[in-house]
Amino acid sequence: MRQLARFAISVRADDFVLHLEDEAGEKMDFAASPEQLDAVIDALDELLSENEEEFFGVEDGAEGAGRG
Repeated sequence: MRQLARFAISVRADDFVLHLEDEAGEKMDFAASPEQLDAVIDALDELLSENEEEFFGVEDGAEGAGRG
């Protein structure tokens, strides 16, 4: 499995472009509608919230602790 090294999101007229790059420098671009991007954001937020202690060493309810 490839490891994500970098990502960026750019805005186009009617949608967004997700720019993904792996550790080997291989790049892939994906067009995404505003609804799709919102669904990705919601899914990541839910996943991180459910696993916050495991990933960040933070107990549930400790808002912002352990983050940058």
